Amino acid sequence: MTDKPTAAYTSTEVPSLKAENESAPRRKFEDLPPAAQRALREAEERRKQIDAKQQAMPEEVNGRGGLEPTRYDDWEIKGLTVDF
Repeated sequence: MTDKPTAAYTSTEVPSLKAENESAPRRKFEDLPPAAQRALREAEERRKQIDAKQQAMPEEVNGRGGLEPTRYDDWEIKGLTVDF
C-alpha cells in the first residue's frame, strides 16, 4: 500500500460527464408501456387541476409572494423568519 492515493486518470485527462446516449432518439409517448402512459396522463391532469386552482385564487395584496410556506417549509424571507 502506498501513502499517496492514485487517480484513475491524470489531471489532463478529466473524464467527461456527458451521457453517452445524448444522441439517441427520444422515445415517443406511444412507445411507452401502458402503465407509464397512464401515469403521465394522470400527472398532466393533476398539473392542470393545480394550475386552475392557482389561477382561481384571488391575488394577495401586500403578501409575502412566492410559494405557500406551510406546504414547502419556507419559513424565512431573506434570512428573516416569518410568522403568520
